[in-house]
Amino acid sequence: MQNTTRDEWLAKARTLSEALPYMRRYAGSTFVIKYGGHAMGDAGLAELFARDIVLLKQVGINPVVVHGGGPQIGQMLERLKIKSSFIDGLRVTDKETVEVVEMVLAGSINKQIVAAINSAGGRAVGLSGKDSNLITARRLERVQRDPDSNIERVLDLGFVGEPYKVNPEILHALAQSDIIPVIAPVGFDVNGDTYNINADTAAGAVAAAVKAARFFLLTDVAGVLDKNKTLIEKMSLEAARAAIADGTASGGMIPKIETCIGAVEQGVDAAVILDGRVPHALLLEIFTEGGAGTLIGKA
Repeated sequence: MQNTTRDEWLAKARTLSEALPYMRRYAGSTFVIKYGGHAMGDAGLAELFARDIVLLKQVGINPVVVHGGGPQIGQMLERLKIKSSFIDGLRVTDKETVEVVEMVLAGSINKQIVAAINSAGGRAVGLSGKDSNLITARRLERVQRDPDSNIERVLDLGFVGEPYKVNPEILHALAQSDIIPVIAPVGFDVNGDTYNINADTAAGAVAAAVKAARFFLLTDVAGVLDKNKTLIEKMSLEAARAAIADGTASGGMIPKIETCIGAVEQGVDAAVILDGRVPHALLLEIFTEGGAGTLIGKA
């Protein structure tokens, strides 16, 4: 038993030693992490995620967490007996609905994540896009083509928005402190109206605004898979576009790849799509040679 314990501790020490070059490489860098999906709904994974975020801060990396919350919004709307519909995967959001969206995202979910990080030994603060003019939004426009008449019509999604401008001033200030920002993807327009923003899109815009060294999208899949269902570990921007064009990427993976491409084109060093269901997936990707997901970069 003593030998087994000693071997386990030696393995842990070896892992820490091997991680040292990566810690030195990324010290002082900003990482933006989009947190959602199964990783956020599982209590055990949520606790591990919080600990990993605190660890990143402790080794000199500045993590910025942007979270989703679609299932929780749906549950609250059901409890309040507010009907909700979707068009092309986007929730149609009227005035009544957007109030619930803000309450859930900037309220309960945001504070749960903040509390988890604080319980793990960090100092987190909850923000939404409204705080310090962080995310100015504009109404998201979608066009749908009628398959019979081929006539296009503009869809009215209500208060569904997209980032128009991100003001990273508060994030730069927090990066100089020991505080970890946790951002709810709620923005506002020039008229003061509130908008529900897709969390992936909001996280990508934040990553671009702070010129993050890494942008991580935690998903419920291993990453981008080739046509043989094998994980693609690295992709150039050209390869990522080709994967969309030739059908290698499909369904919900397409907007995730597009978000990563956009972030890299706007100054992020690299974006990573990885499986948030894997314990310590972030640490595996950041501090090991093999990584854990699909990295999309310029080369």
